[in-house]
Amino acid sequence: MKLFLKHLTFSAALAVSASSVVAQESNWNFAATMYLFMPETNIASGGIEATLSFSDALENLDMAFMGAFEANNGRWGLLGDFMLTDLEFSNNTPGLAYSGLNTTMKTQFFNGYVLYSAYQAPTVKLDVAAGLRWFDTSSELDLVSGLLPGRTSSANDSWVDPVVGVRAQFEISDKWSGTVFADYGGFSSDSETWQVLLTADYNISERWSLRFGYRHISVDHDIGGSAFKLDQSGPMIGATYRF
Repeated sequence: MKLFLKHLTFSAALAVSASSVVAQESNWNFAATMYLFMPETNIASGGIEATLSFSDALENLDMAFMGAFEANNGRWGLLGDFMLTDLEFSNNTPGLAYSGLNTTMKTQFFNGYVLYSAYQAPTVKLDVAAGLRWFDTSSELDLVSGLLPGRTSSANDSWVDPVVGVRAQFEISDKWSGTVFADYGGFSSDSETWQVLLTADYNISERWSLRFGYRHISVDHDIGGSAFKLDQSGPMIGATYRF
């Protein structure tokens, strides 16, 4: 939570600074969001798998940053979302074959989209999206020797997948609204990615709102002939400043 509050303060400072240089007559509208994603993480590389709960992630977190920025002008818009996590943790292993599993994992996502509002009504808006997902990982899974000798698998690579998506936004009341966002990308047997995001948004004021939601993101990629897979699912909370 302290990490989230630091991110929120930083976001507010950026948003206020940016708004001072935007002309009053501009047709562009902007929104900056800082959020805390609280997932269970499953990572697999070279036949070795590790799982990390969010509570354990907090105890083993070295660094994290999560934020999004959106700009809209008429029916067109741009959306960027960046997430960085750097973790080091250990898991127990069943049986006596190995005495434990040590994992280091640094991952970075950047999702960038061009949005087009295909349908607009007083309480519903439907956007289609096209863009890319850049993913960078520096991960190592180390099975500690037991009855069997130890094994290590590492995944160090970065790549870009094209993605397409859709977003639906619903106005529920003066204070509450909802968002459903989904995308899919990669489009090949050795690289596939997708995500789903559901949020409920509460308007504090004309400029500020709180976001509560759930997110799942999946990345499946072949690195040097070895399968790498990352899945993260869990709740999220954030704050958005519009200007």
